[in-house]
Amino acid sequence: MLSSLVRFVDIMNERLGQAVSWLALFMVLIQFVVVLMRYVFGVGWIWVQESIIYMHASIFLIAAGYTLLHNGHVRVDIFYASMNTKAKAVVDLVGGLIFLLPTCAMIFWASWPYVVSSWQVLEISQEGDSGIPAVFLLKSVILVFCVVLGLQGLAMMARSLLTLNGATLPSRPGEVTASTPAKAQGEGV
Repeated sequence: MLSSLVRFVDIMNERLGQAVSWLALFMVLIQFVVVLMRYVFGVGWIWVQESIIYMHASIFLIAAGYTLLHNGHVRVDIFYASMNTKAKAVVDLVGGLIFLLPTCAMIFWASWPYVVSSWQVLEISQEGDSGIPAVFLLKSVILVFCVVLGLQGLAMMARSLLTLNGATLPSRPGEVTASTPAKAQGEGV
């Protein structure tokens, strides 16, 4: 059961991360259009500029679980890199219990009233009709961040428990395992 939970959360965050990664391309293209329209044609739309903020926030907050899945968060690897697999599992388990999950819970708890009050008034842009009338959706991404990062933290801790118990670990999405031939993964074609 623990393996299936880990696999489910890993796949969910993998797909979320891949979907949200497209926002980086759209963000660059829209920023290019904003600059071109502003400095070449002297035209600007506030809602287009605000859309860049929405995409930027979505990339960093929604893809946080994806980043944790692929060990992309900043960590001090002075000691961790030289540890054996079981010692790394202990560090991941303790770090998740002491730091990651409490931080996710605190951010969720502290931001809940902020997001709820935004939804109660269906908060719109400070720019009025010329901005995006969905600030409440942007603020909701904070809660999504807490959930996806917290779930990936639970999966990381479950993976650590499986490692410490000597159980077979579920492969991470896109990971080539010894039992999976390279051609089945699309490599070597």
